[in-house]
Amino acid sequence: MKPVIALVGRPNVGKSTLFNRLTRSRDALVADLPGLTRDRHYGEGRVGERPFLVIDTGGFEPVAKEGIMHEMAKQTKQAVAEADIVIFIVDGRQGLTPHDKTITDFLRKSGRSVMLVVNKSEGMRYTAVAADFYELGLGDPYVISAAHGDGVADLVDESLNIALASKPELEEESAKVRGIKIAIVGRPNVGKSTLVNTLLGEERVIAFDMPGTTRDSIEIPFERDGQHYVLIDTAGIRKRGKVFEAIEKFSVVKTLQSISEANVVLLLLDAQQDISEQDAHIAGFILESGRALVVGVNKWDGLTSDRRDEIKSDIDRKLGFLSFAKFHYISALKATGIPLLMKSVDAAYAAAMVKLPTPQLTRALQEAVDHQQPRRKGSIRPKLRYAHQGGQNPPIIVIHGNALDAIDANYKRFLEKHFRETFALLGTPLRIELRSGKNPFSKQE
Repeated sequence: MKPVIALVGRPNVGKSTLFNRLTRSRDALVADLPGLTRDRHYGEGRVGERPFLVIDTGGFEPVAKEGIMHEMAKQTKQAVAEADIVIFIVDGRQGLTPHDKTITDFLRKSGRSVMLVVNKSEGMRYTAVAADFYELGLGDPYVISAAHGDGVADLVDESLNIALASKPELEEESAKVRGIKIAIVGRPNVGKSTLVNTLLGEERVIAFDMPGTTRDSIEIPFERDGQHYVLIDTAGIRKRGKVFEAIEKFSVVKTLQSISEANVVLLLLDAQQDISEQDAHIAGFILESGRALVVGVNKWDGLTSDRRDEIKSDIDRKLGFLSFAKFHYISALKATGIPLLMKSVDAAYAAAMVKLPTPQLTRALQEAVDHQQPRRKGSIRPKLRYAHQGGQNPPIIVIHGNALDAIDANYKRFLEKHFRETFALLGTPLRIELRSGKNPFSKQE
């Protein structure tokens, strides 16, 4: 499992700036206005060879009882519940505030490991900027500048060391049992645990008609028709305890971790409900992660033909970007459609891990060009010369030639479709990389 870091603090202390630096993105909005971030925001980061998940949160007011600040506080409490370590950020230029003390009281009761970080310290001496914050009793403060990057790398290294020390299982290889790892993901109460039980033929996972039953991801090895698998069951989780009593949210962290660890993701939809924005978000992350995908539309039994047509139309409209994946209409409870579903899982895994010889790829490339050449850009027509495989899971096809930066997105989609059909790559994303050779005459008159 990737360690999870939550960034917590009062408004406008630099949480989103640090989030953007850790994820090397501009995904979080940053401006000199308090309260800009409201929902939890998830991203992936890496320091050297050490990957992690990071959660950006809004300005935190633990005692807020109503209004937007109360809703933001609920989001932050959920982030703390999901985290392995909390980075508590304070403002070195404003100094210690009563608000910081309130947050400290909450974090101390949460039971999470906490690192106190003094931000906005550029141009200031360590002793001067850190002195006030020893009063919080959270140990030696880490003094950084998120905007300039000062001290950030050391901060993340130390936070990961603390997270791994408190949860050694984060470092363990989760695939102790060999087999195709299948992450079963989807909204709460779509039937994920029921599907696990059906595949196993026993009640290994609690399943009943109440969202929030599964509290953590569960790995279960099993064998079917001579093939070894490892199922990862994730679901909406229900956090218990005094601090998190009111929190009952879909656990994004568990889903992200499970997707990143899987060979094949099985996205489960509920045929008795419309396709939601959350379904589309999960599907989008699976696509971005490059994982092989099979979609199961559950609770298909008992629906009228008109309702089935509505669901299929809804899927085409909202999940059209998953055209590479196989869709199966199943009943996990009655075990209908399961054999074909698993057959597609095997096929998606094989497609994701396929090895494509360079001669065959180059021949397929030439066939595509002969069928349809790329458009000219001004007086230049791109020339595609040869192709080779650049990676697996997902397959990456690297194409070499001249002036390839002139190739538009439509032509890349045409190439992707041609390679997919030529090599029967069903169930896996396919990525095309274009690499242009240098023109030796480009600097000559």
